[in-house]
Amino acid sequence: MTVTPIRQHPGSPKPASSDAMPQALDPRLAPTGLKARDKIKSVDELAEIAKLYRRQGRALVLAHGCFDLMHMGHVRHLEAARAEGQGLFVTITTDKMVNKGPGRPVFPEIFRAEMIAALECVDYVAVSQWPSAEGVLHLIRPDVYVKGSDYRNEQDDITGKIAHEREIVEGYGGRIVFTDDITFSSSSLINRHLAVFDPAVNSYLSRLRQSDMMAQAMAAIEAVRDKKVLLIGDAIIDEYQYAVPMGKTPKENMIAARFENSELFAGGVIAAANHVADFCAEVEVISVLGGRDSHEGLIRRSLKPNVACDFLYRDNVPTTRKVRFVDPGHTRKLFEVYHFDDTPLEGRLDRQLAELIQRKAQAADVVIITDFGHGMITPHAIDTVTAAAPFLAVNAQSNSANHGYNLITKYRRADYVCIDAPEARLALHDRFTDLGRLIEERLAPAVGCDRLIVTHGRNGCVAYDREAGMSRIPAFTQQVVDTVGAGGAFLAITSAIVAVGASIEVAGFIGNAVGALKVGIVGHRQSVEKVPLMKFITTLLK
Repeated sequence: MTVTPIRQHPGSPKPASSDAMPQALDPRLAPTGLKARDKIKSVDELAEIAKLYRRQGRALVLAHGCFDLMHMGHVRHLEAARAEGQGLFVTITTDKMVNKGPGRPVFPEIFRAEMIAALECVDYVAVSQWPSAEGVLHLIRPDVYVKGSDYRNEQDDITGKIAHEREIVEGYGGRIVFTDDITFSSSSLINRHLAVFDPAVNSYLSRLRQSDMMAQAMAAIEAVRDKKVLLIGDAIIDEYQYAVPMGKTPKENMIAARFENSELFAGGVIAAANHVADFCAEVEVISVLGGRDSHEGLIRRSLKPNVACDFLYRDNVPTTRKVRFVDPGHTRKLFEVYHFDDTPLEGRLDRQLAELIQRKAQAADVVIITDFGHGMITPHAIDTVTAAAPFLAVNAQSNSANHGYNLITKYRRADYVCIDAPEARLALHDRFTDLGRLIEERLAPAVGCDRLIVTHGRNGCVAYDREAGMSRIPAFTQQVVDTVGAGGAFLAITSAIVAVGASIEVAGFIGNAVGALKVGIVGHRQSVEKVPLMKFITTLLK
């Protein structure tokens, strides 16, 4: 946030003198002497108080932001804002809408609101439940809306929100003003002084702040915008059955649980496609659904607008469905049940899949295989995609259904491989060798690939490029809500990043940021999207 005393905008009304000021008939128009907590209202209450200000001829000023760590820049900003009128309202973003990545906000909304309210220049404060100021502007309709100078250039605003906010304000006859004084960044201060991350992560990020990682990461994300991505793999229905354990039953040796509710998500390759869809212009999916219990309606309703699907149908089997029984208190999974048939495709269906891959892969910029080992990706399909794909990214997942059988080594050529550490070790039957050595000396030659990333949960990831060498990138969050789908999100987005020529460390850095966002999401309630990712990266590197 940047701040300064504001120069009077040409044509703006001058603040009325105290002699000319109409007498305040309502105590809410003169909140001097109120305790900080008494100045905190709801947004609806602010809207009503705003009407009183207008009736009294008082120019009303609004400032909006996160204000996660109060600093002198904020104080100067708000003092300058107050000079624009005869009343200053401040709205802050509610905790759940603070879009700065895991661990933010550092201070909860009630603390942030009270700190702002403690300033003499602020008349009232409210916590906004909207993700931006647009809803507040519609409701309060301030005469002046004040922002810091870092929002002055709308082209630099990755959210695009400032342009919409300007339209709203100017649409009802208000004006927007930018302050300009000393510059501080709450994120920068938090990163450096509040120990949000452990020392190893802080050391890594400190090194990156001295480099051009920010520019490289943003350039890579923008570079994939016009790419066409084809994803091939298993469509999976992820079902969450929320049940509260009640303890051991009195008559048998088992646990009883009380059912509360359930959710169905389109997962597997469908979720991966939705993740990359916010980054790339055109996304297509090839998958096989069950001829019965296909859940095709749910799948198609779940797709983002720029995702197209080509489905084949397998007679007399269901679309793979994984039912997870979850303790809702801590989103803790108790056990899961698979409904599927994982025998390999054969005959006519196998040939149809290969023909479809052949036709579609040649027209794509990036082809991504999400191989869950549930029978869809046959040797015939592998041979076809290996020959046809201009850029091939591969993941072969090890899970409870295929443990030890679905190994990455069945792919003899790939341009990019992304698997997790247990999958890498299982494929090479090596439990103890240093992961970096294992990747460089054995895994890369085994799959004919020069660029690999092996994810390692809380330990981050190891990224390898035959020419550039090894990078070890730490995880950017320890707050894990749900790991389901995190690998698919990492794979899908980094595949496009690697395909446009970004360095493997840039890809790994972006991938770990993607993973940090995804593990904060239950199931597939939402996808990782471009703007929140860019904001998180900006927050990390300030």
